[in-house]
Amino acid sequence: MADSEKEKLQTLRNQIDAADEEIQRLINARATYAQQIADVKLLHGRKKQEAVFYRPEREAQVLREVIARNKGPVSSEEMARIFREIMSVCLALEQPMRIAFLGPEGTFTQAAALKHFGHSVICVPLASIDEVFREVESGAANYGVVPVENSTEGMVNSTLDSLIGSSLKVSGEVELRIHHHLLAKGEIDLKNVKRIISHEQSLAQCRQWINTHLPHTERVSVSSNGEAARLIASEDFNPETTVAIAGDMAAELYELSVLNEKIEDRPDNTTRFLILGRESVAVSGKDKTSIIVSTRNQPGALYQLLEPFQKNSISLTRIETRPSLSGNWSYVFFIDFEGHCEAPEIKAVLQVIAEQAVDLKILGSYPKGVL
Repeated sequence: MADSEKEKLQTLRNQIDAADEEIQRLINARATYAQQIADVKLLHGRKKQEAVFYRPEREAQVLREVIARNKGPVSSEEMARIFREIMSVCLALEQPMRIAFLGPEGTFTQAAALKHFGHSVICVPLASIDEVFREVESGAANYGVVPVENSTEGMVNSTLDSLIGSSLKVSGEVELRIHHHLLAKGEIDLKNVKRIISHEQSLAQCRQWINTHLPHTERVSVSSNGEAARLIASEDFNPETTVAIAGDMAAELYELSVLNEKIEDRPDNTTRFLILGRESVAVSGKDKTSIIVSTRNQPGALYQLLEPFQKNSISLTRIETRPSLSGNWSYVFFIDFEGHCEAPEIKAVLQVIAEQAVDLKILGSYPKGVL
């Protein structure tokens, strides 16, 4: 290596060291400001257990600003992820949050929780979606994360049914690209596979691949793909004849071999998750609202329900129908639309709907997913 090249490299390395030192100083400065914010809240008479340190609307605004001012070469998404983790660390200095999710560890729901809250939270795995609701309702967890819809298989009905009777608010949303892998404990020949286990949604999202490569294999549905990976790892099923469908996190956590990668039927397979909390979320500037509406069983009911949105140019992002639990042949509608329920035009629409519907429940207004 020529002396001139060594000098240039050393100069650049010195500049990197200086930049690293400045980055570290600024991160600690930011953390100090976060602690001071917590002190101000506590100084004004709030108990530590009751003080609200996490503000979904504020974090969404910060991430949007990070993306808006980013000039590269680091991509805007990667820069936002870095800031997501910085905010997670700073928030944990004030009060580490407990986040309940559909477990066990290694599920896509846990991956969604970490994507939304960062890695400086306490993750609490639970066996079912309704347990996640109860954990947050009781105050044992600050927030919960549950899947609500998949781009291939549609809505997660157990989440919709739980929302009907819950007092929780939707506090946020996060989308996660879903890549399914065929996992086993060690290397095995597909010709010997007799059983494939996973969550029912994962089995459905890989239906074409299974029909092509393992058409005569028994399909066993379990509570989550993370649970399927755990069962394979613990040898609850014969490891020589049983495989699981799960993702990268489960494969790494349970030290399983990946027999086939990305076996999902659609390459754009994406799942949307809801963040559940006990408090309403303030306006962030780019928000969505979720509601449940029960209508009378009469001609034109759906048209009357949707007409106010059209008249006020409010964009619907999702409408789903579920049988009502109160009687035969009556239905409830789950509707997502753009805007915050505190906005005047949204208030007006909700007032019209409330007057003509049997029941209207506002599940929550929350920031549109940033990451």
